[in-house]
Amino acid sequence: MEGTMKDKLKFRGPLKHFIRWPLYLSIFLGILNILVYMTDVKAGILVTIGFLIYIMIAVGLQKYHRPMILNDLIAFANQYDVLERRMLEELALPYGIMDMEGRMIWSNKMFSQLTGKDPFYKKNIETIFPEITRDKLPVTGKKETSEISTEFNGRIYRVSMQRVTMKDVVNHAEVLENIENDVSMIAVYLYDETELKEYIQKNEDNKLVVALAYLDNYEEALESVEDVRRSLLIALIDRKITKYFSNFDGLVRKLEKDKYFLIMRQSSLEALKEQRFHILEEVKTVNIGNEMAVTLSIGIGLNGSTYLQNYEYSRTAIEMALGRGGDQVVIKNESNITYFGGKAQQMEKSTRVKARVKAQALKEFISTKDRVVVMGHKITDVDALGAAIGIYRAGKTLGKPVHIVVNDPTTSIRPLMAGYMENPDYEPSMFVDSSQAKELVDNNTVVVVVDTNKPSYTECQDLLYLTKTIVVLDHHRRGNEVIENAVLSYVEPYASSTCEMVAEILQYFYDGLRLRSQEADCIYAGIMIDTNNFTTRAGVRTFEAAAFLRRNGADVTRVRKMLRDNIDSYKARAEAVRSAEIYHECFAIAKCPSEGLESPTVVGAQAANELLNIAGVKASFVLTSYNNEVYISARAIDEVNVQVMMERMGGGGHLNIAGAQVKDTLENTEKMLKDIIEQICQEEEKK
Repeated sequence: MEGTMKDKLKFRGPLKHFIRWPLYLSIFLGILNILVYMTDVKAGILVTIGFLIYIMIAVGLQKYHRPMILNDLIAFANQYDVLERRMLEELALPYGIMDMEGRMIWSNKMFSQLTGKDPFYKKNIETIFPEITRDKLPVTGKKETSEISTEFNGRIYRVSMQRVTMKDVVNHAEVLENIENDVSMIAVYLYDETELKEYIQKNEDNKLVVALAYLDNYEEALESVEDVRRSLLIALIDRKITKYFSNFDGLVRKLEKDKYFLIMRQSSLEALKEQRFHILEEVKTVNIGNEMAVTLSIGIGLNGSTYLQNYEYSRTAIEMALGRGGDQVVIKNESNITYFGGKAQQMEKSTRVKARVKAQALKEFISTKDRVVVMGHKITDVDALGAAIGIYRAGKTLGKPVHIVVNDPTTSIRPLMAGYMENPDYEPSMFVDSSQAKELVDNNTVVVVVDTNKPSYTECQDLLYLTKTIVVLDHHRRGNEVIENAVLSYVEPYASSTCEMVAEILQYFYDGLRLRSQEADCIYAGIMIDTNNFTTRAGVRTFEAAAFLRRNGADVTRVRKMLRDNIDSYKARAEAVRSAEIYHECFAIAKCPSEGLESPTVVGAQAANELLNIAGVKASFVLTSYNNEVYISARAIDEVNVQVMMERMGGGGHLNIAGAQVKDTLENTEKMLKDIIEQICQEEEKK
C-alpha cells in the first residue's frame, strides 16, 4: 500500500525539474554523440558506450534516491502544520483571530498572557478593549485593514486588524466547500507603542514655545499714580510676571518698558492652559493707588517648523490680542487660533494720535489712485452706510470718483440712501451693486472695507482680489478670519462704532474738508444705532465725534425721523420680546418672526437690545430665520462676554455686542446656543 502511494506521488514545480536535470542532460549528450559520428565512426562508438553507461547510472541513482526524497518530504509535510501552529502560538507578537462581528475565535500565548483570557475565549473583543467597537472593524467591501490606539493595563497598544477572506483557504479543505467571497475572518495584532508614545510626548513637551506679553494700558495706568510711586508700580508688575512664568520653568526678558519676551516648554503651556492663564487676573491686582487696573495681553506661537516661525506666530497672536481689545491670551499655531480671557472692556484711549496717523495714510493712498470703492458687510446696516458716506466725502474732497457697494438695501438704510439717490448733487453711480463694482475695481482702485474685518462678511469678497490697495476700518474684535494684505488696517475695538472712527479721521484728513448736513446725519445715525442712543459703549471720544458732526449740520430730530420703524417691524420686535425664554435665570433667548418683514435681522438686533431692559437679564440672544440661515443677535451689559459665545458659533463682535450666522434650522441653532451657554457656565464654575 505504501509503495503504491509513493508510486502515485509525483514531483512538481522547480523540484521536479531539479530531479530530472541528469535526464535533460542526456539529450545534449545524444546530440553530441551524433556530431562525433559524423566526424569519426570509431570515436562515435566510444562516445555511445560512455553515453549508455551515463544513462544507466543516472536512471539508477534516480530510482535509488527518489523514495528517500519522498520520505523526507512526507515527513516534513506531516510536521509543517504542527510547526506553523507552534510558531503562531510562540510568536512574541500578541495575535488573535475573530469573526466579522468581533467575537474572538482563537489567540496565541502572548495575547492570552496580555489579556488574561483563555486562548479560545469566545466573547466579543469589545469586552477586552472597549474602544474596539463594531464600527471600527474592517468591513467587507469598504476597508481591508483598520487600526486603533488603545490603553490596556497602563500600556499603550496599536491594534491592527486585517480582514482575511476564507474562500481560497477553506476551499482546499475536504470538510467545507463552495465558500463565498464574503466569508472572512479578522486577524488582530497588538503592537506595544508605550515607549514610542512616551518619547513622542516627551519631544512634544520639550518643544519651544515663544510668547510676547504687552501691558495694554501702561501709560494710562502710570498717569493715575504719583511720580514717586511709579517705579514701584513698574517693579511690582515686573516681579509678578517674572515670578509667575518662572514657576512654570519659563524665561522672561523685558524688551521695552511695557513689553516682555517669554520662552517656555510646551508642557508648561499646557499647565498654563489648565489654569486658564491666571496671570491676567493677577496683574490686575497690582494696586498702589492707581485708579486704573493694569491689563496684560499675551501672544503665543508654537508648532512652527522653525524657531523664527514660532516668533512670527507669536507676533501675529499679540496683534490679534490687541486688536480684540487686550486683556487676553491668543495662542496661534500652524492650523488654528485659541483665545483665553478677554473679559475686560478695553479702555478708551484719550489721545487721537493714531487717528491722525491713519487719516494721513488714508489720504496718501486715495491721492495716488484713480478711484475709491467702499463696501461694508452683507446686509448693510446704518453704521456701515454712515462710515461709507464719510469715506465718500473724503474721496470727493480729493477729487476722486467714489462708489459705495450696496446689494440689497434694508428698510433701515433705505431712508438714508433715498436722500442721495433723489438728490441731483450726487451722481447716480454713487451706489453700485457687486457686478458693477467688479467692473470698476482694478490695480488703480482703493477698496475701503468698513464695519467688518472678515472677508467672507463683505458685500463683495471678489473685490479684495482685484486690487492690491485695501484699507480696513472697523471696530469689531478680530477673529481667526481676517482680510489679508491690507495696506492700511485701523481696527479699534474700544470705538463705539465705525462711524465714530470715520468722524475722527475726517477731522484730520484734509483742512478744507466740510461735510454736508445730509452726510453728517448718516454718520451721526450710525453712532446712535450702535450706541443705542448713546447708552452703550459711548465714551468721551464718542461724544466728541458727535459734537463734530453736529457742528457740520447733523440734526437729531431729522435723524430720529429717518430711523423710525414701520408698524410690522414694531409688532415683530414686540412678539420676540413677548415670547422670550429666560434660560439659566439670566439669559434671554427669543425667536424673532421674519414673515412679512423686509429686514428681519435688523428687527432681531433691536429686540435683543430691548431684552436687556428686563431686570435680571445679563445677556440676550435673538434668533431670526432669513435667507435659509439663522441670524443671531447677542447683547450683554457687562457681566457676560457674548463675543466668546458667538465665536464658538462661527461669528464674533464685541464683549457686549456680537452676532453669528448659522446655516441650520431655528431649533438646532437654539439647541447649539444652549449647549454653548452650558459650556461657558461650567467653565466659569471651574475657576
